[in-house]
Amino acid sequence: MSKPLQIYLDETEMQRLEAFATARGWSKSQTIRAAIRALTQPPGLDPVLELSGDLDGLPPDLSERFNHYLDETYVAETQGRYQTRRRKP
Repeated sequence: MSKPLQIYLDETEMQRLEAFATARGWSKSQTIRAAIRALTQPPGLDPVLELSGDLDGLPPDLSERFNHYLDETYVAETQGRYQTRRRKP
């Protein structure tokens, strides 16, 4: 059984909530319920959260400069040219 809940958001919070919900095609209520489930889920049920703290030696600004570090470590190979087989007449 669902119970009503009244919350107060400032203008910025409301805009962020509306933008997040709209981008996913969700209602604001669905978005808030999803956030509550994510924030209150026991860590053992989420394999990503369970790994938290297992990696040592990562740069302290990794989350802020993720693309920078990704560009440094990811080596893109040039695409080879595809050869087409010619059909015999």
